[in-house]
Amino acid sequence: MQKSFILLFIVSLFCQCSENRDIIAENIEPSIKSQKINGVSFEMPSVPVSKESIGGVKRVNADWVAFIPYGHTLQGKAEVIYSENKKWWGESIGGVVECIEMAKEHDLKTMMKPHVWVIGQGWPGDFDLSSEEDWIIWENSYEKYILTFAKLSDSMEVDLFCIGTEYRKAVVKRPQFWENLIKKVRKVYHGKITYAANWDNYEKVGFWDEVDFIGIDAYFPLSTKARPQLEELKQAWGVVEKKLKKLSKKHDAKILFTEYGYKSIEYSNSGFWKYDEDTVLTNQNNQNTAYEALFESVWQNDWMAGGFFWKWRLHRMGGGEIGGEENRRYTPQGKITEQIIKKWYGQEEIISPKSN
Repeated sequence: MQKSFILLFIVSLFCQCSENRDIIAENIEPSIKSQKINGVSFEMPSVPVSKESIGGVKRVNADWVAFIPYGHTLQGKAEVIYSENKKWWGESIGGVVECIEMAKEHDLKTMMKPHVWVIGQGWPGDFDLSSEEDWIIWENSYEKYILTFAKLSDSMEVDLFCIGTEYRKAVVKRPQFWENLIKKVRKVYHGKITYAANWDNYEKVGFWDEVDFIGIDAYFPLSTKARPQLEELKQAWGVVEKKLKKLSKKHDAKILFTEYGYKSIEYSNSGFWKYDEDTVLTNQNNQNTAYEALFESVWQNDWMAGGFFWKWRLHRMGGGEIGGEENRRYTPQGKITEQIIKKWYGQEEIISPKSN
């Protein structure tokens, strides 16, 4: 009788402990590393760099890097020119290959982002042509440039490929070309693809259903003030968020900020193209506040895939320092902003054990 009672007590105790463990397990939500694309845009180096230089981005908890081998077009001309014998080592085929290999040694995921620079004009957003003959020249040369890096990206198992950057007019005027280009890229490259639309042009892109991420270079003007406050910027992001959420739902695709970032100057949230940076004051806090506002608002949405901040330098040029508190450019290197990015890129997401 006594033995039976003891046995019954032990069984009862075991069941109660088991039940308590189940209750605890239900209420504990384990955390995992954020699944966001915590990315960095590299400034491709003019000279060979070390593996340690490539891996330096891990100090801000970055796990993705973007490689940007520039091609160029002469102002007023149609042809896109890319030479494998680039003056800048990091933009040459050999340099790109070495950089990808070094990134992989650091377990960094990679995006290839070919970008055309218009000599004498700058960005390709204003690029336009007046004749069908010129458009055909542009299409043939641009396709050759893009497919060169699509094939390279496939052979190197690059994780993400960007088919173009900020061609505001060309995506509207030549829609069939872009649809055909996507099909050709998919034949030679088997990873995910995106396109980097300018912040004021993404709603006019007609091929979002054909790519895997809706890419936006997110230089949205958020305030006209010289030194806006955090809450003001978060409120401004709220207006943008509504549009992006609607777009994401419409195309059943996540939003990826293929570029985002801020200079360390006054008016840095007003639109960088409006000011000659030599005419405004240095303001490191503006960069800090702008990053905090982005991370505390739009970055938190489940339709937000992540992004690549602009940008990270891999070596000193002309003997100057990389970044630092006196630097007015986009790089966060050597600035307080580095710690802000590190904090947010290192965030963990809470995942319920019941969720799939």
